[in-house]
Amino acid sequence: MTQTALIAMILFGIVYFIMFAFQKIRPLAAVCGAVLFVALGSFGVFPGFHYTVSDALSAVDMNVLLMLFGTMGTVSFFIESKMPQLLSDILISKTTDFRSAIVALSLFSGFISAFVDNVATVLMIAPVALAFCKKAKVTPVPAIICISVSSNLQGAATLVGDTTSVLLSKAANLDFTDFFIDCGKPGMFFVVESGALVGAAVVFLMFKKEKFPVLSGERTVVKDKVPTVLLVLTVLSLIAVSFIPYKENAAPGAFSKPEISNGLICVFFFLIGLFRKLFREKSLEPIKKLLDEIDFSTLLLLSGLFIIIGAVSEAGVIRLIGNTVSKLGKGANGVFIVYTMIVFVSVFLSAFIDNIPYTATMLPVVSVIAADLCIADGLDVNPKLLYYGLLCGATLGGNLTPVGASANIAGLGILKKEGYSVGAKEFMKYSVLFTLSAVVTVYRLIRLIWR
Repeated sequence: MTQTALIAMILFGIVYFIMFAFQKIRPLAAVCGAVLFVALGSFGVFPGFHYTVSDALSAVDMNVLLMLFGTMGTVSFFIESKMPQLLSDILISKTTDFRSAIVALSLFSGFISAFVDNVATVLMIAPVALAFCKKAKVTPVPAIICISVSSNLQGAATLVGDTTSVLLSKAANLDFTDFFIDCGKPGMFFVVESGALVGAAVVFLMFKKEKFPVLSGERTVVKDKVPTVLLVLTVLSLIAVSFIPYKENAAPGAFSKPEISNGLICVFFFLIGLFRKLFREKSLEPIKKLLDEIDFSTLLLLSGLFIIIGAVSEAGVIRLIGNTVSKLGKGANGVFIVYTMIVFVSVFLSAFIDNIPYTATMLPVVSVIAADLCIADGLDVNPKLLYYGLLCGATLGGNLTPVGASANIAGLGILKKEGYSVGAKEFMKYSVLFTLSAVVTVYRLIRLIWR
């Protein structure tokens, strides 16, 4: 290990410890860490480590940030339309007790997140849970946590469900249908849904004592359905554009989509909703409300994380991990060992590292690992085994801790606005068993299908 890589790992560890231990200053810690790495890289403090402002800006995934910003705006209109309250009323009327309602909310969240970004799903479903818990007169903390981890789990089910899936589709040249049937085999949709069912069973057991009945009242009336239409159009557009290749995957001279196409779609439908609202109210008050509703701290936190991971990658830390894993793939069981390492190392690392920049960094490493195993050891390696293993570990592992996934950060941010401060211990009380049971299920299924 080089001196630069060692120092980068130490600084990285310090930044993440601060974010993990002091939740209130996570965005500030991420930004300060990013600035520190850029300063060290710009002034050449360490030999061989060069990381300028330009490098940092290129590490920030604007597609992700635009997707979040646009969806947050559209979702704020959706919430204001009272559609979440109506969904809450319908859901409550179909359940018999609090336990079954929590399971239903978790599954509902997961299903939505298979087609909508995970953070956006949490922003949509959390108000449903809040309204439900207020009617039941119970704390919303367990419900929001279960919604967050469930949405993060099923985000890997389709191409449009999670940014990690988008990144994988670019690396492995997958389209929307490949997540259902890939080369004649069951795709990630069916694999992830199997994990979701196991996770739902775990949630049911965790709340086995919460059997008190939940009373349903009059259903909320929704007078404005346009925000719901805008949200549905956003999802359908994201699905449609998934069939258009990016430039690096398109044939020479063929039409391709820009790197920020998903973000532009989300912002486009948000702007339609905003201009419509401005026209109807004939004032700038909607803009002031939106500034309060959009979670800029989450956007700031993700920006800082993108820059930090880019710096750590530049320092050679990720490369070091990839080389270490490759060396373990020796002998008849080499592929199995490497696959297992990729899954569970990703689970552990993504518990502390946001899974979006981590996946973006590890995808090329996994590609190199697969090639090395084929060439150096003569092993018959299906790259998709390792690709899907990475997606499994990076996506599901983020559920272990409060800072492991954007959905978790968003969920805890919502609770904070409601006056509930949730520590890591309380969060992991619900997340660890859910995550490990789902990971083992998905891990075994992927190996069974793609070995």
